[in-house]
Amino acid sequence: MDTSAFWTTIEAARSATTADKPFAAALVDELATRSKQDILGYQERFDEASGAVYRWDVWAAAYLIGGGCSDDSFMDFRAGLIALGRDWYDKAAAAPDGLAEHPSVIAAAQAHRDEAIFDEEANYAASGAFGRITGDEEDFYEAWAAHTASRERPARDSDDMGEDFDFDDAHEMHRRLPRLAALCLRDTTR
Repeated sequence: MDTSAFWTTIEAARSATTADKPFAAALVDELATRSKQDILGYQERFDEASGAVYRWDVWAAAYLIGGGCSDDSFMDFRAGLIALGRDWYDKAAAAPDGLAEHPSVIAAAQAHRDEAIFDEEANYAASGAFGRITGDEEDFYEAWAAHTASRERPARDSDDMGEDFDFDDAHEMHRRLPRLAALCLRDTTR
């Protein structure tokens, strides 16, 4: 699956999302109509997209939006960025502070809720779809191991994350992510 097909799949799932069917469930349904090879290709593109926003500035945005953000939660946040679709994903990748304009972030901040964007289940859509096809979700992990064994993956360098900074320093957060900090920080001390 190439990048264009990946984002088309994401948009198809977004279009099928309803109040009764969250994005991750719609994504599993969409992927389950594909071949096992397509599902593996989807997971490869998903990992690339998630890895591309594995940066300190994006993590800081997640920290503000979520009222804190562990490494596991940051994985869920990156999945949620992907679930927003290509336009919002690209905007957040270019300038994470722009998430202050996203309607769900605004609504969550105004209601003092911290669940906007985080989507844990979206991380497991490929395995769910693969399991639906084969009857056993564990089949995905065996197929994934074989799929990735044949590909070279570049090692992740912590320098790729950009400059590290203290997320608990309100002044620094206001400096680096002014719109999100103004929206999300309960303590407006600068």
